[in-house]
Amino acid sequence: MAATVSSPVRARDVMNTDVHFIDGMATAAEAALKMKNEHTTTLIVEKRHDDDAWAVVVSRDIIKGVLIDDRRSERVHIYEIMSKPVVTVPPDMDIRYVARLMERVGVRRVPVEEGGKLMGIVSQSDLILKGNLFG
Repeated sequence: MAATVSSPVRARDVMNTDVHFIDGMATAAEAALKMKNEHTTTLIVEKRHDDDAWAVVVSRDIIKGVLIDDRRSERVHIYEIMSKPVVTVPPDMDIRYVARLMERVGVRRVPVEEGGKLMGIVSQSDLILKGNLFG
């Protein structure tokens, strides 16, 4: 009996297309409110121009940059606590390589980008919950 060759699962197959954006000049208070209202822990920071790099702010950044540092959230701007540049992956990347890249870089989520346009985000949980890796 011949082994069945299945086609690889790609980043586009598991990515979340419900992406939420925020301006880098917004405050941590605004970001926290947006996260709460949008039921997300990840916001992509809008590019300032076409040649700019993507940035991301996650709930952990607010915890570290505001709560732990005992700063007022209305006085902390996103550009102060965001991660930039972020690693992105193409939509056709096999999720095994996405997972390997995320592990090597030490991130829990990566934006999916094609031609300078953000298409979605792949998180570690997406790899398991949507990746159909185990049957």
